[in-house]
Amino acid sequence: QVQLVESGGGLVQAGGSLRLSCAASGLTFSTYAMGWFRQAPGKEREFVASISKGGGSTYIADSVKGRFTISRDNAKNTVYLQMNSLKPEDTAIYYCAAGSISGSYLRNGGSADYWGQGTQVTVSS
Repeated sequence: QVQLVESGGGLVQAGGSLRLSCAASGLTFSTYAMGWFRQAPGKEREFVASISKGGGSTYIADSVKGRFTISRDNAKNTVYLQMNSLKPEDTAIYYCAAGSISGSYLRNGGSADYWGQGTQVTVSS
C-alpha cells in the first residue's frame, strides 16, 4: 500500500533551520505532485508548499516565502522541505501529501490522494 513517511521534525530555536523529508513507497512517485501542509493547535490545516511531478515548478505559501523551499528527488522517491529562519509561528505538525493532479492544484486547495502521518516542528522563542 501507499506510504508517505515524514522525518526531520524536532525542536529548534527561532532563527534556526530544519529539513523535513518525506519518503514515499507503493506509488509511482514521479507521477504525483507533492506537497507540504501544516496544522497548528486550534487551527485549520494550511498549505505550505508544493512541487510539480517533474520538479520544475514550485509553489510556496506567502507566509513562508523566502524562508522555505521545496524540492524532490524522483530517484529516491523523496520530497524535502528546507525551512530556514524559523519563527515560533511555524510551530505545527507538518504533513506530506501526494496528489495526482498537479502542484498548483494542491496549492489551490485541491484534495491530495495520500497523506503522511505528520512530523512535529516546534520553534522556541
